[in-house]
This record gives sequence, structure tokens and C-alpha cells, in this order.
Amino acid sequence: MDIFSIISMLGGLALFLFGMHQLSAGLEKMAGGKMESVLKKVTSKRILGLILGAGVTAAIQSSSAVTVMLVGLVNSGIMQLSQSISVIMGSNIGTTITAWILSLTGIDSSNIFINLLKPANFSPIVALIGVILIMAGKKQKHKDIGGICIGFAVLMYGMTIMSDSVEALADMPEFVNILTFFTNPIMGVLVGLVFTAIIQSSSASVGVLQALSMTGAITYGAAIPIIMGQNIGTCVSSLLASMGTSKNAKRVAMVHILFNVIGSVVCLTAWLIADGIIKFAFTDTPVEPFNIAVLHSIFNIVTTIMLFPFASLLEKLVKVIIRDAKEKEAVVLLDDRLMTVPSFAVAKAESVTGEMASLAKKSVKSAVSLLDRYDEKSAQLVEEMEDTIDRYEDELGTYLVKLSKKEIGENESKVISKILHTINDFERIGDHASNILDTAKEMHEKKIAFSSEAKDELENLNDAISEILSITVKSFKNDDVELAEIVEPLEEVIDEIIDHVKSHHIERLTRGECTIELGFILSDVLTNYERISDHCSNIAVAVIEAQREMFDAHEYLSNVKKNGEGRYYEYFEKYKKQYSV
Repeated sequence: MDIFSIISMLGGLALFLFGMHQLSAGLEKMAGGKMESVLKKVTSKRILGLILGAGVTAAIQSSSAVTVMLVGLVNSGIMQLSQSISVIMGSNIGTTITAWILSLTGIDSSNIFINLLKPANFSPIVALIGVILIMAGKKQKHKDIGGICIGFAVLMYGMTIMSDSVEALADMPEFVNILTFFTNPIMGVLVGLVFTAIIQSSSASVGVLQALSMTGAITYGAAIPIIMGQNIGTCVSSLLASMGTSKNAKRVAMVHILFNVIGSVVCLTAWLIADGIIKFAFTDTPVEPFNIAVLHSIFNIVTTIMLFPFASLLEKLVKVIIRDAKEKEAVVLLDDRLMTVPSFAVAKAESVTGEMASLAKKSVKSAVSLLDRYDEKSAQLVEEMEDTIDRYEDELGTYLVKLSKKEIGENESKVISKILHTINDFERIGDHASNILDTAKEMHEKKIAFSSEAKDELENLNDAISEILSITVKSFKNDDVELAEIVEPLEEVIDEIIDHVKSHHIERLTRGECTIELGFILSDVLTNYERISDHCSNIAVAVIEAQREMFDAHEYLSNVKKNGEGRYYEYFEKYKKQYSV
């Protein structure tokens, strides 16, 4: 083996790791937007969590990414520690899929159909399909699939180069001596652990081991401890991700470590004892890529079967190791760790914006109720909600700026645009709720109240405001364009109601049934109501225009009123009749 063979081997390793990264990134982009909703379905049924963990990991080809996401989910309060344990166990099974795919490199047959399963034969076809999709695909989804194909082809090509370049190693005494050193179980575990910790991917680490096994110099006795060490080494990603997180998030990383360490210790001990007693004939025989895939799967499945019934004890153990903090930990709205899968982070940002929307709606409802019956405790809650809404806007804005720098898909880009066009409106709705609270406080302190006629008119207006807020928030959360189209006609009706209330107030004022002071207060309330409905209109337009990828509110509103688009006049007449003054 000369220097060029070494360069070829390192180049193959580089292509292999790059292909693995591209494949995982592409699969994450395709599946990420759905993963949040999938993982949220994890209930107290551990078997469901196990299946979901295996499925999600198989889908994105990375147990490290799934575990890092779990740290972020638990840190954000979306999932509980108990729910994450079964998902971690499932992810260890799901990650074995990569080894099975890579084991196809060992296929050697004269049958044309069987030979087509060999990566060296079919990966060029996959690469060609990928290039065609990237260059000719009109939709971003097609380009993303093309990127996955290219990543897979590069991964397989790198594997082939590595396998070919290391064949000469089998004839080198130095290489054989090094591998003899690995037959020491402890050293084998350490080598697997360190190498996997460096590249932070057990799938890639197992792939490299499979490539080396094609020299015929790797025995079962050497491969088994290395595989166990690789499973421990993959815990480094979750350990790094847990730094600076809540206690429960740190416990997720600790569960991952304990699961693999306990499994490795028990399985390795059992293997050494059994081999020492029985003296297995295959221990010193060469292992092939297919056999490594089998060993990798057996280890993870056996470990899961062994520890699955003790998931509750595992949870108690990590709580003993990492004790609860004396002070209550602050809730994390958005965790940067979720950005390991950008599409997942976008889904989380949309979910948080939905919480912000609901809070804005609740704050208006609470503030309006204080106009009729003031209560100090309720007033304090409105002020706290306004502060929380401000926090939502600040954190979402900062988070989305970071997220926009990541590689995201077309759908995720639409969601980010929709959020950026609406968070200010939700924040302003919270501000107007605070303004209504100030008015209610002023009326309470001055011991003044509206006339019964004004109260009836305001009650009618309150119902209209409540409905427009409900429709707006629901259309935003469900991304419902048809529902969003109903907001604008209701907003126009609210404007008419406000004009009527103002006119009636002037009539009462001329009759001496109202005071100028109450007139100013009523004007403030009506102004805030009008602004709230305006912001609802802006949010609805953003929901509609996000689908069209055009954010021109003025043009949309002009067209919808001019052309009667989206049944505008039908709903206008309906609401005009429903909320007639």
C-alpha cells in the first residue's frame, strides 16, 4: 500500500461522511415539518414511543439528531422525560437501517438482478435521477428529493472508494498488528467510542467499520466490542446539546448514556463469559459488512428488550443522578437545539406563535370584561399577559432571524414569512388590551359608568370583536385560507358599528344624557376596538397571501372589495344583519 492508496482512502472517507451529511439533511428537510406533530402524539404508552423513535430515526438516518431534538423538546416543555425514554430506545433500533443499506456493498453474484442491488451498480443511476430532479425540477420538493439522491450516491461512492483502497491493508503486517491490538475488548470499546465521538455519528462509524471489514482482517472478536463502543460514542451529541438546558433536558442526555453504557456492559460481559466457556468457533474468523449489520441490530434490539421493562427505574435513576434545582427553572419558549432540524424548528416557531395568538385573544377578552366589572386580580393578569406577549414577540423575532440563515424548504419559508408578518400584529393586539385595561381602571377610580344604551351598544360590539379574534386566531393556527377570507367583511362591519356608536353618543350628548368626560373614555375604547379589528385583518391577509407567496395587503384588500372575491359581500351582509345597531 503506497501514499496514493492512503490518499484514496481518506478521500473516500471524506465523500462517505459528506454523503451521509447530505442524505440526513435532505431527509430531515423532507420529514422535519411532520416530525413535531408525530412526536407530540407520543403518549404514556411506551410501545408507541418506541415505534415512533425507530420510525423517525429510520426516516432521517440519524439517532444523534433525534436525541438532540428530544433534548430541545423536553427543554421547551413539549415533552416529558418519561415520554422521551421510549423514543430514545426506538431511535437506537432505527439507526441500524444505515448499516443494512451499507452492507449491500458486499454483494457478489453473477445474477444480473441480484448484482443490481450492489451500490456500485445502482448508485450512478440514483445520482443521474438526482441531477435531473435538481436541474429540471420546478418545485422545491423535487429539488430536495434530488439532493437526497445525490447524497445517497455520494455516500455509496465514498463507501466503494474506501473499500477498494483498504484492500491492500490486509497484506500489511503493521495493519494486522494494529487490529490484533483491538482484539482486547476494552481497547475495542474505547476505539469505537472515541472515533464515533469525533465524527458524532454511529451510522457513519459503523459504515467505516464495514469498509475496513472488507480487508478480511477484522474478526468477530474485534468487531463486537467496537460496535458497542460506537453506540456509547454517539451519546456525545446529546451530551453537548444538553449543556445549558433545564434539569429534565440534561436527564434526556443521561438516559441516552445510561441506556448504551448499561447495554454495552451487560452484553459485552455476557459475550466474554459465553465465549470463554463455549469457545465460539467464529470468534477469530473474518467478519463481513452484512454480519456487522446483523451484530449492530442484535445489540440494539437486545439492549432495548432488556431495558424496556425498566424504563420507569431508568427515569428514577437519572433523577437521583441529576437532582431537581432548588429554584423553579424558567420555561424555554424556543430552543436553538431544535435548529439541528430546521423544518422542525419552523414547526415549533409556528406552534409558539399560535400560543401567542391565543394569549392575545384572551388578554382582550379579559380586559373588556373589566369595563363592566373591575377587579384588581384580573387586571394584574392582563398586565402579566401583555408582558408575556411582548416576550413572545422578542424571542420569535430573534429565533426566526437565526432560522432564516439555515437551509430550509419552500413550505418552511412560507411559514417563516407568515409569522414575521403577523407577530407584530399579535403584539399590538396585546397592547390595545392593555389600553382597554387602563380605561377600565380610570372608570373604576373615578366611579363613572356608561349609560345603559351605551352599554348595550358596546356589548354588541364586544361580541363582534370576540368573533373576529376567534376567526383570526383559528385561521392562523389551522392555516385556513377560507376562514381567513371571512375576517375582512367582519372588519368592515365593525367599522360601521363603531361609526354608529359614535353618532349615537353625540345624540345622547346633545340631549344631556352623557358627559364629555365619558365621551373621551368611550372614544378611547372604540379606537382600541377599531385597531384590534385592523390587526385581525392584517393577520388574515398574511395567512391568505402566504399561500400565494405575495405579501401586498393593500392590493389584496383593494381587489377583494372591488371584485367581491371570496364571498366578501355575502359575509358582509350576514355580519351586518347579525350585529345591526
